[in-house]
Amino acid sequence: MRTVLMGCPVDILTMTETVELARKSMLERKRVQHVALNVAKLVNLQSDPILAADVAGSDVVGIDGMGIVLAARLLGTPVPERVAGIDLFTNVIAVCEKEGFRPFLLGATEEVLGAAVRELERIYPSLAIAGTRNGYFGRDEEPEIVSQIARSGADCLFIGMPTPRKERFLAAHRDSLGVPFIMGVGGSLDVVAGHVNRAPALLQSFGLEWLYRVYQEPRRMWWRYTRTNSLFAGMLAKAIMKRNFGALSHHFVSSK
Repeated sequence: MRTVLMGCPVDILTMTETVELARKSMLERKRVQHVALNVAKLVNLQSDPILAADVAGSDVVGIDGMGIVLAARLLGTPVPERVAGIDLFTNVIAVCEKEGFRPFLLGATEEVLGAAVRELERIYPSLAIAGTRNGYFGRDEEPEIVSQIARSGADCLFIGMPTPRKERFLAAHRDSLGVPFIMGVGGSLDVVAGHVNRAPALLQSFGLEWLYRVYQEPRRMWWRYTRTNSLFAGMLAKAIMKRNFGALSHHFVSSK
């Protein structure tokens, strides 16, 4: 079910439903572009119309952050669960191993990418990877990279590049890639490679992964999360007041 949350389209799906969409996409070779929505992306697209258009143009806008889950519930939209990007990534990789689909990995440094591939091949020994390419390239190199991905015959593409770069890349080239299931995975390759530790499960359940990131990289992350979380809190408060005022107005009109 697709709805709109604070001006952004979101798809209310469980992990099982999302994985099945990916499997069906690869099986039928019909393109499905998935974007993972978190608090930072929702905040940034408010002031970035190009990013907003890129997100809205995706086939599936999944709820990645617990902040988005809580906001949706507070605004009256029942969200059964969070579909974390890294968990969706590993679940789809597991499907690839089981059913013989071949992923292409694009992004991160060459060192991180190599370590991620080795770890994936260790966990999923029957996995066949269609190809890899690090995420450090210029605009002039994009046509060759698109050609490399298309030639690989990959069934899915995982892009480990930051927002909005990956969204811009897909907006420009998704029709030329020839890949059925496409998904941005942010820093998931760094986590799989063991270069970044994921927050403990308890912090994840309370939506406090951002706090763990600040703990790991305080100088780089403190201001980023302070800014986005503050803006998000203001957006949410405004949306709740608007919803409550609308309900109150409707009540008064109906009672006349």
